[in-house]
Amino acid sequence: MKCHSIARSPAAAGCLALVLALPLAGCQRSTSEPPVAGPVAAAPSATPNPSTPAAAPPEVTASAAESAASAAAAAPASAATAELPMDPAAPVASSPVATAPQATASASAPTASSAGASVEPVPEPEVATGPARPGESFGHMAGLHRVPDPLKLRSSAVLVADAASGAPLYGKNEAAVLPVASLTKLMTAIVLRDASQALDEPITITEDDKDREKNSRSRLRVGTTLTRGVALQLALMSSENRAAHALARHYPGGVEAFVAAMNRKAQALGLNDTHFADPTGLSSQNRSSARDIARLARAAARDELLRDYSTTPGYLLPVGKRTLQYRNSNRLVRRGTWDIALQKTGFTNEAGHNVVMQARLGGRDVVVVLLDATDKASRGADAERIRRWVSEGRPQVTLAMNQHAGETPTAPGSRGSR
Repeated sequence: MKCHSIARSPAAAGCLALVLALPLAGCQRSTSEPPVAGPVAAAPSATPNPSTPAAAPPEVTASAAESAASAAAAAPASAATAELPMDPAAPVASSPVATAPQATASASAPTASSAGASVEPVPEPEVATGPARPGESFGHMAGLHRVPDPLKLRSSAVLVADAASGAPLYGKNEAAVLPVASLTKLMTAIVLRDASQALDEPITITEDDKDREKNSRSRLRVGTTLTRGVALQLALMSSENRAAHALARHYPGGVEAFVAAMNRKAQALGLNDTHFADPTGLSSQNRSSARDIARLARAAARDELLRDYSTTPGYLLPVGKRTLQYRNSNRLVRRGTWDIALQKTGFTNEAGHNVVMQARLGGRDVVVVLLDATDKASRGADAERIRRWVSEGRPQVTLAMNQHAGETPTAPGSRGSR
């Protein structure tokens, strides 16, 4: 197969040095996707929570790939000029409403009757407040988004791989190590499943589950009790941070043991670019590369429950006298126009807008990883360009990557088998 690559630019080292020298304290970020209308499923009940003051984020050094490169002469011209922005007016496909068990609320909150419960839309589940430099993600500070590629993708790091073999089909900065935000929760889910803890066991949200680092919002108030299974579903489909943290806290040995298990699992899966510091993705010390995230998604997709939970369009959660509407953070799931087997989105200021999906495109199962898109619109447009490219039968292994120092693009199969 023909392999197209883009040469590195000498200016890349300067950009990378700039990123590594910048403290993270001024780079506040959040990890959420604003909810949009979509089909919902009935669920257990819970209780809300007061906000807490934001704590100063730790100073972290990001590992990123070199940036800025010139386009390869062999890059297919037709693919290079493909422009396919998402249509924000596209209709939302309807889906059947799922039904879930009822969770118990805290002792101080009365149980709501389904007849009299009011329905509240869920705000952005992972929005952090505080000092920030909007748009200043690690990838953008390193200039990774300026690396040209045939599809003119706006994401800083991209990998499209065959879902069965892991062989790369298209890449851009796939080896760049960046914060991954809530894509972290795929590993949270895998470790939880490996522990074989009962999904119907109730767990309770406590003060310990509040986000002290970024003060991200949550509808799960202290005292809320819900089942482990419901917490896992909300963490995957709607990036509910307190749910993810509570899952880790109820793990044998607590959060510290859980995070250690996440890193052991990463090593077992061969995710050599990956490190986790917390189970939610709020910490920008949670870092990985597009190639590692593709492997992580392939591992998660082997579990039918994780596939189902991550692709649920919506969920209704009774909380006291209210009913919360949780919607999938991925608009492509809500629209129903893609055949998606597994997905996870994520966003922080440091990480940018991320998504990983295992989907069927053009009759082929592929994994698509997009890291550090500027916004949700550009992330969606990148996904649509890739779908068009795969559906038109273009894959010939196009590696327009700007990788770690000393690395060069390789032939098909050599990266996927790693």
